[in-house]
Amino acid sequence: MKKFSKKIVWIFLICFYFFQIEIVRAIVPYYYFPTIKNLQKQSLYIGKNAYQLLYFGQYEDSLNLAKLSIKINPNNEKLWLILAEAQIANKKYKNALNSLNKAEQLNSNISEIYFAKSTVYLKISQQTKAKIALEKGIKIEPNNHKAIFQLGNILLMEKNYLGAIKLFDKSIKIKPDFWQAINNQGLAYFERKNINLSIKLFESAISIEENAEPLLGLASCINTQDNKLAIQLAKKALAKDPKYVNYDYRKEQLWGEKLQAATEILLQNEQLKKDVILAKSKINESS
Repeated sequence: MKKFSKKIVWIFLICFYFFQIEIVRAIVPYYYFPTIKNLQKQSLYIGKNAYQLLYFGQYEDSLNLAKLSIKINPNNEKLWLILAEAQIANKKYKNALNSLNKAEQLNSNISEIYFAKSTVYLKISQQTKAKIALEKGIKIEPNNHKAIFQLGNILLMEKNYLGAIKLFDKSIKIKPDFWQAINNQGLAYFERKNINLSIKLFESAISIEENAEPLLGLASCINTQDNKLAIQLAKKALAKDPKYVNYDYRKEQLWGEKLQAATEILLQNEQLKKDVILAKSKINESS
């Protein structure tokens, strides 16, 4: 009987113990503590969203998300790159350089870091540093036709026309339909007074993409020998992109002094008067 009583007591105590545990669980809230792996995964997801917002032009929201992703995971170079891109879009160039330096410290073998640095340096008019950054990036990724093209553009700014032409040619060999490089070869050759080759290059660029820039470039080249066709081409160019009526805008597109002078003469033609006025009004409306 005593043994039986002891058993009953033990059973009662055990039941009471488990019952009390369930009561405690019901009262005390359960907290989930994410693992480092889960946090890193979440930061990458946030970074991806930041990049998408950047693509859709929501620059401020993109920057805020990119900052959040870095707070969660400051040891990921890709997130620093995304943050830098968002900072560039928001014209925070010094901050962007700091972010790119952080990315480089984490992984110095990513070409995009140096390409992004070159973009920032060009924005703040530091061409020499932009050139060095591009050269570093191209060493890592030697077949990046856009980076080679951009390096050619810097040489074009420096009036190193032969050097620029060689780089544009290298870029075209990698991507034969890269009309922008073909067009810029036309710009360079015009400054070297090789007008016939400029004409061929502008025509080649137009055959790939009927863009306003090679259209107006070609019009300026042939104005003295075929004024009628030059007027037609200029009209088409200004209709496609009115900004090319503006001297400063063409300068931003790396048009040299000789081509600029030829274009100004063309745009003063009486037959283009209405087109020039319309183009200027469209620029004023959009600004």
